[in-house]
Amino acid sequence: MNKLKNIIVVVIAGLMLFSASAFTVKQTQYVLVQRLGEIVSVKKQPGLYFKVPFVDNLKYFDNRILTLDWEQPAKFITSENKYMMVDSFVKWRILDPGKYYVSIKEGGEAAAEDRLSKVVNAGLRTEFGKRTVRDVIAGERGAVMDNLRASADAEARQMGIEVVDVRLKRVDYAEEISRSVYDRMIAERKRLANQLRSEGAAASEKIRADADKQREVIIAEAFSQAQKVKGEGDAKAADIYNKSYSRNPEFYAFYRSTEAYKNSFNSKSDVMVLDPNSDFFKYMRSPGRK
Repeated sequence: MNKLKNIIVVVIAGLMLFSASAFTVKQTQYVLVQRLGEIVSVKKQPGLYFKVPFVDNLKYFDNRILTLDWEQPAKFITSENKYMMVDSFVKWRILDPGKYYVSIKEGGEAAAEDRLSKVVNAGLRTEFGKRTVRDVIAGERGAVMDNLRASADAEARQMGIEVVDVRLKRVDYAEEISRSVYDRMIAERKRLANQLRSEGAAASEKIRADADKQREVIIAEAFSQAQKVKGEGDAKAADIYNKSYSRNPEFYAFYRSTEAYKNSFNSKSDVMVLDPNSDFFKYMRSPGRK
């Protein structure tokens, strides 16, 4: 019975010892083994490993590519002394866990990103300081990112970090510069609008003047043509009257007199003072005269 108990105790102790000495490394991890504060090994390959129980300490680090993305864009000045708002991000990963741990101590990932942020911002300040606004927005944007990645990677490797990529998401004018640019754009659009309105008004006046001129010409030509047609009509009518009246002058005189009587005695209130022997009453005095 005592022998069985001893075996059970030994087995339990062995399991505890195995549990305390064994550890696993995942595919997404680096494991740093410390013994009495000194780094004795770094495990980069996934698998099962052993350590000295109760003596060795383990530090786990993520070996995947991480992203450093700032919440707010930073302000940098160009060679033209114009401030630009730059929104960027950095892709980085731990390359040397031992050097990384010695550099950041217990600060962890936050401390590493803080130091990396200072490195990248210093590089951005240098790159923007030797370029114009046009260069950093379009002309040499690719060169800025390439140079920045190379310089940041060179400094980051001293901390055991590899800078995989640096990208500029957005480059824009600072607020005060943007406001002045917008004001200039508005002023330019207003000037152009006023110019177009002025040109439109001038063209409108020209069109109206041409239309008025054409109207006067058309009216004058129409009046001239009407007068010509009227004159020809009057001449033809006079000719017809002359031919008609010349056939019977006596009838013409009688017709003219009756028309005069009709017009003169149109109303009962009309009063005429004439000599009864005047030619006006010639056909009244002799109604049976042929």
